[in-house]
Amino acid sequence: MIDIILRATLTAAVAQGTPLLLTALGEIMNQRAGVLNLGLDGMMLFGAVTAFISLIASGSLFVAVLVGGVCAALLALIHAFLSVTCRVHQVICGLALNIFAAGFSAFVGKDYNGIAAPKVLENIRIPLLADIPYLGEIFFNQNLLVYLSYALVIVLSFVMFRTQIGLKMRACGENPSAAYSTGVNVYRTRYIYVMIGGFLAGIGGSFLILSTIPTWTENMTGGRWISLAIVTCAMWKPSAAMITAYVFGGMEALAYQLQAISIAVSPVLLKMLPYLATVIVLVIVSIANRKKGATGPEAMTIPFSPEDS
Repeated sequence: MIDIILRATLTAAVAQGTPLLLTALGEIMNQRAGVLNLGLDGMMLFGAVTAFISLIASGSLFVAVLVGGVCAALLALIHAFLSVTCRVHQVICGLALNIFAAGFSAFVGKDYNGIAAPKVLENIRIPLLADIPYLGEIFFNQNLLVYLSYALVIVLSFVMFRTQIGLKMRACGENPSAAYSTGVNVYRTRYIYVMIGGFLAGIGGSFLILSTIPTWTENMTGGRWISLAIVTCAMWKPSAAMITAYVFGGMEALAYQLQAISIAVSPVLLKMLPYLATVIVLVIVSIANRKKGATGPEAMTIPFSPEDS
């Protein structure tokens, strides 16, 4: 019995952690390039509602996911324009965009409240890999977006730390003046990664409505600010973000499993589990980082202007 519950919880942890991971990977690129985006939850919401409407209109899951990502990327473009070009304070800009996106998503989706998705992302069992004892069913009997997240972690880890493209990205977040002096277009680089971050947040929102919660309701993301915590806990590393996202996803999955087997635990306490885990992990990571002297990208949230170089 315990083995069945544990296996189900771990399998659900991967699925529940995937939208957090996708969004966190986008934010890692944002912050590595020097831009903090606090509008992630709003972008996930906007991606979710536009994906849902596109699914109903087209009947295609591929079109729905693509539209969700593109619409969130367009929202991120607003953030890039305000924070990079207009040099608006990134924290204020992100929060304002988050509030706008939440309200706009509710307005756009008002006629779709409570409607179930006509299709959902089906799990695809990968032969041979899914036959690996214990781990196979957990990691290789998932849907395509979960497999996409695996690939993104590998590709982003390589690009970020092993290529010139990644070096330029990190230079824009650490010392944009030095990057500019070597010919890097800091504005363009930051624009690109903010939009990619928005695109991945939109796909994360699409995942929620096409797999985890297959019906549209206002504020369905439930304030998933945890993605921001994942970035910090993972020290801006994609591979560590993967593990951290699954830990937080596991906390959320555990709450559902405890309810399913009728353990007498307050529902309020169960809903608190992921956020309680977030606080505990952040405290531990902060203490560890302080001892190591580790910090995030030095130029993050700092506006750049060529005239200042």
